[in-house]
Amino acid sequence: MKTQTTGGMDDAAAPDHPSRSDGFVRGVSGLIGGPLGDHATALDRPVGRERRFWTAVRIVLALVCLTLALHWVQKSPCQDGAWTDNVQYTRFCYTDVLALYYAEGLNEGKVPYRDHPVEYPVLTGYFMGALGLPVHALGADDPSINQAMWFYNLNALVLGALAVATVAVLLALRRRRPWDAALFALSPALLLTATVNWDLLAIGLAAFGLLAWARRKPVLAGLLLGLGGAAKLWPLFLFWPILLLAIRSGRLRPALTAIGAGAAALVVVNLPTALLYPGNWGRFLELNTERPIDWGTLWYIGRYLDGKINVGEPGAGPFEWLSNNIPVLNNLAYALFFLACVGIAVLALRAPRRPRLAQLAFLVVAAFLIFSKVWSQQFVLWLLPLAVLARPKWGAFLAWQLAEVGYFVAFYGELLGTSTGTPVFPEGVFVLAATLRLATVVVLCVLIVQEILRPEQDAVRASYPDDPDAGFIDGAPDAGWVTRPRATARRPDRRPISP
Repeated sequence: MKTQTTGGMDDAAAPDHPSRSDGFVRGVSGLIGGPLGDHATALDRPVGRERRFWTAVRIVLALVCLTLALHWVQKSPCQDGAWTDNVQYTRFCYTDVLALYYAEGLNEGKVPYRDHPVEYPVLTGYFMGALGLPVHALGADDPSINQAMWFYNLNALVLGALAVATVAVLLALRRRRPWDAALFALSPALLLTATVNWDLLAIGLAAFGLLAWARRKPVLAGLLLGLGGAAKLWPLFLFWPILLLAIRSGRLRPALTAIGAGAAALVVVNLPTALLYPGNWGRFLELNTERPIDWGTLWYIGRYLDGKINVGEPGAGPFEWLSNNIPVLNNLAYALFFLACVGIAVLALRAPRRPRLAQLAFLVVAAFLIFSKVWSQQFVLWLLPLAVLARPKWGAFLAWQLAEVGYFVAFYGELLGTSTGTPVFPEGVFVLAATLRLATVVVLCVLIVQEILRPEQDAVRASYPDDPDAGFIDGAPDAGWVTRPRATARRPDRRPISP
């Protein structure tokens, strides 16, 4: 009996092995004896037929558990909440989860939004309260309990489970390519930032939303993506590539159904809080409107360069001027993101072959980060699952991750210098690290666009005939308005030549 993929294709074929198909991994594998040999077939057996316990799927799941365990150890110096002598910076263990337990009043039993404004979208606020208020109640009955430590570890457990679930989703979407999920499982960015904030909540919801779309369940997909957008804004951006591919294939109904379900979920989650506590609910929007240029962004880099070029002339450069005119900066950032989305639409509708959903999704979310005035250290997690699905090639991925590690170290040096008043290293070092991070994301975007225009270079299309993530659109022909102009362009002109 054949196992079916999400698009109904035979999934019983031997899975892809990076040591054979990926040039970078094939080269590195020479250090341990070369690519996987023909007799190493235990991992190739379909699920249910293996004779050994350690299949590819189980190895990848074990790897993500190991990464999360190491992350917990790395954050352990900060778990007691007694941050003295800047230990949160010198040990690289700062986390918003601990800091905001106090800043959001959870340690006093305050209910998010009702008793205190929250700087995040409502589902993240609800999540904080759902874990924080029981911890506070337990600590009130037993003062010997370190509430901060209990709160952090409870969050780490739930967020870690969401990270493992995300890997399981990646494995489900890439049954012919299980080792692709190892990119996420072994990611240095996951190791360093998994519980810096609550981003894994939105990532888990978005991942399950993509799986539901691939399983041809548009209502469920829309609900999950809408809930993800109620936790962090970016999962809502995934509706744009879904709509673009639906337009190109002429299958609009499932896409519109998903978008409608997502909008309904977003309204249902937000409306009660918005009506009951409008001021506290609107704190997230207010903060994002007023927030100045943040560290490590394109605008921060530009402002630094302005200062180097216009020495002794404060406010003379365009980026310095923007930093003092936040409304203009906001509009410019929104306009650039809008133009990027228009460009992605042109690419999606005019590419020689219909792009894959994950490719467009990565481009949209990356464009938002590139032009945003805020790019927090943990935002790298937003791109991780999309990078795995969009371009599962190890070379450029590891270069990007190396740049993220460099930025992580430089960022903590900047935090320590700001806290102590003594710079750890020159400002230019931090700006260089931020530039490298930005550049590697741009390079990934360029490589993805190249593979959209040259689909024969796409590693996923080497294993699947079309797009395993596309649901109803997988394997569907393009709409007539797409194919007719090309057929006309290829048809030879047979009109008689005038004498």
